Amino acid sequence: MAGTEPTTRRQFAFTTRPHLAVDDTTGDPIGLDDLDIRVGWLLDLITAAETELLTRLWHPDTFDLLASGRDGDGRALPKHGHVAAARLGWTPTYPNGCYVPSRVSRVVTAHATATLRTCGYRDAAIASLSARFDPATGRLRAPVDGEVSVPSGFARGVRRQLVACIGRSDAAAGQEPASDASTSHAAATEETQSTRLRITDIQTPPQVTAMARLSAADRQLAELTVTADTMVLTVKLPTTATPTGRAQWQRVRLTAALPPHLHGRAVTAWHLPTLTLDGRGLLLRCAATEAVPAGDLAAGTVAVGVDWSPSTLGAAAITTDTGDGLVSDFRGYTYDDRGLGIKLARLQQEGQRLHRKSARVRRLAENAPPELRSKLEAKIAVLDEKRTAVGVKRGKINRELAFHFARQVTDYAAAADATVIAVEDLSTLEPRGRGRVNNNRAAQSARRKAADALAHTAARVGVVAVTVPARGSSALCPGCNAPLARPGGYHDAWCQSCRLGGNRDHVAGVSLAKRALLGRGAAVRTRVGGLEIRTTMYAPVRRCRDKTGPTPGRPRHRRVRRSVARPTSAEGVNKSKPRPASQASVWDTVESAASQDVSGSREERGSGPPGT
Repeated sequence: MAGTEPTTRRQFAFTTRPHLAVDDTTGDPIGLDDLDIRVGWLLDLITAAETELLTRLWHPDTFDLLASGRDGDGRALPKHGHVAAARLGWTPTYPNGCYVPSRVSRVVTAHATATLRTCGYRDAAIASLSARFDPATGRLRAPVDGEVSVPSGFARGVRRQLVACIGRSDAAAGQEPASDASTSHAAATEETQSTRLRITDIQTPPQVTAMARLSAADRQLAELTVTADTMVLTVKLPTTATPTGRAQWQRVRLTAALPPHLHGRAVTAWHLPTLTLDGRGLLLRCAATEAVPAGDLAAGTVAVGVDWSPSTLGAAAITTDTGDGLVSDFRGYTYDDRGLGIKLARLQQEGQRLHRKSARVRRLAENAPPELRSKLEAKIAVLDEKRTAVGVKRGKINRELAFHFARQVTDYAAAADATVIAVEDLSTLEPRGRGRVNNNRAAQSARRKAADALAHTAARVGVVAVTVPARGSSALCPGCNAPLARPGGYHDAWCQSCRLGGNRDHVAGVSLAKRALLGRGAAVRTRVGGLEIRTTMYAPVRRCRDKTGPTPGRPRHRRVRRSVARPTSAEGVNKSKPRPASQASVWDTVESAASQDVSGSREERGSGPPGT
């Protein structure tokens, strides 16, 4: 149709829970507790089979085969994991006498093949790093042309694993006679230098998460139907823990409500979900494809640069290409995390304290008497449970923080008519120079989740999120590319040459937006589908007197009305001395969630009468 804006397709994820379960054959209702038990049996079969398959395939020949991309007959391996596994003869095994449909085996092999392909990249990187590792000094030499280049953080982790591997070799040599210890160590050192270690030499097979990815199956195992606000999933579930025949696999129809924010969205395809179990029961991790406005990176003239800040999650600033050059008012927007950053730091310290305490009790339990060891093991279980709860709470806060940040920056870009959002490349960004505690706190922040949320939210309004290099964005002047001074402290930046300056994060945002505008013609598409600019170009940015960026709206605290009478002051109290008014909570700035109908939810379980 003429005049219609161009659109593109993108996938997004959401979660929901079933509120009704019915036997598809008889129509009898199934209680949600019984449903959790049957899903748990399915996840146990999948987890055990996948763990056994990964353990059986954990050898260098598997990664050599995946790296070549060819099977035994020289044909190219298919991209679908279950098809490639069937061609290579990778079949999972189950307990004797247990019957499992072939579609369930397809789910197992698809996830196992994807895990091995991911580990194949790590195997090539570890082999390259082990060739550069010096056992005498415990350091890595600089890479030369042709060698695999890996991020510095990944290289440090591999170096620690190589040092531990050498330590284990030395410990094994220490049990030999003293005359043979030096000879054994020299032989181990010479062997390490002459041969390349593989991922199977320094790492164990990865742990398997209990989940069933139904996207690898077809209608014989699962089928999905979506209406206006309801999703119906029909899936085969076992009726016992070890089914022995086809009759012990029955189809169950699950009904779940779509989240309100998906009502009316231009969704073009709904994909089969992933089944998991958490503290509240069955959780459906769903995915869908929708049509969004297609952003044009090459035609963008206004860009927003997002700089990750150590004090808050991030800050943004705007740079405009007027045709005669790049201009900016150097007035940006600083994100207000509403106190969530302080809460995350407190939870992080609590999780680290629980981890240290659990490790100390574990060391005490190693040499403790049997009666005391049982008590210490019970205490370790309690500490691990608390640490897991703290981690779950941190994950929820990180998600809320990431999407709130993405919404604020997207609104800021839309108000400025920007079509490009430039984000620092997180693979080259390392927190350092701020002390051990602050560096660790910055490394644990939800920057990756916030970057993904920003790309997801910006795509809905036709704004393109692109990754740009981060080096020098906060240290070099965007006008003359000279080093910036810090006359007012860490958060202040000033250039003596071109007389430009302001907030350090806002100046860095201007530099990042400049790099996106200058390199918009050289953007490349990454493997995960994002856009990335890998080169840094230089052009001066002039300060303009006109205000180019919008003034972001800030939520105001609601006034708290107190219905109770104010207490009368006691006798002898100085009434003329002013007292500060009570401040509203930062949580009053968040809009209250709409009430949801809980009919059919877990508040009304149908698993039968209680045991009493």
